[in-house]
Amino acid sequence: MQTVTTIADVRAQVADWKRQGLRVAFVPTMGNLHAGHISLVTEARRRADRVVASIFVNPTQFGPSEDFDAYPRTLAADQEKLAAASCDLLFAPTVDEMYPRANSTWVDVDQLGDFLCGANRPGHFRGVTTVVSKLLHIVQPDIACFGEKDFQQLAIIRRMVEDLFFPVEIVGVDTAREDNGLAMSSRNGYLSAAEKQQAATLQQVLQAMCAAIEAGESDFRALESKYSQTLSDKGFKVDYLTVADADTLAPAQLPHRPLVIAVAAKLGSTRLIDNVRVGVERDR
Repeated sequence: MQTVTTIADVRAQVADWKRQGLRVAFVPTMGNLHAGHISLVTEARRRADRVVASIFVNPTQFGPSEDFDAYPRTLAADQEKLAAASCDLLFAPTVDEMYPRANSTWVDVDQLGDFLCGANRPGHFRGVTTVVSKLLHIVQPDIACFGEKDFQQLAIIRRMVEDLFFPVEIVGVDTAREDNGLAMSSRNGYLSAAEKQQAATLQQVLQAMCAAIEAGESDFRALESKYSQTLSDKGFKVDYLTVADADTLAPAQLPHRPLVIAVAAKLGSTRLIDNVRVGVERDR
């Protein structure tokens, strides 16, 4: 696997592959890779001839009180994992390479970012869509793979790509999970062993809510209240627990379908997110 740090080098390599008629897939990450990231590389490899991954901790998606400086940088270990997964090219730019001057151009998707994580993280998704737009323009892949754990992010990126006519197919990849059901995340490393076991309650609550809706429960706000209290009783500080319209991400009202149940909650100092689709086959 080759590692490059400049836009020019990425473009040169991808252009060479395209001249050979090869199909290119892209997996953008912020590093500190785990098995969930590697599952994205595996899916990308299945769908394309060459796989490009990026590692870039994007400062514009972190709020003033969030953990940009503390976010783990583990490049050497990440390179080993990507090479073992048969990634062909790693793009690992500096902040100066991606933002060579004060940024004055932003990509912002209206409405989808107003709910769920976006409600309490102003500017977060503007930072995400701006950097993803930059990366897609740099790499110019045929497909790009994103994890479904970040359901809102995936929905927003899909809308951006559709609205701006990006010539790329966006592929959502199933959430990779720990043995206890906890969604894999780089932030899981902040959890103690006991907290990691306790965090499995998030997926258990989502599954219970999903089962209730599939059995006919229609009072979504009551379900949210009941299970928010369950999480609070288990030591979580709930940011949101919402039955949402999977298309608009707004709180769902009957008879809206499809639905997604999404949660964000802190356990100790660690913010965790997860979701489950209603009526879609799920991991048990």
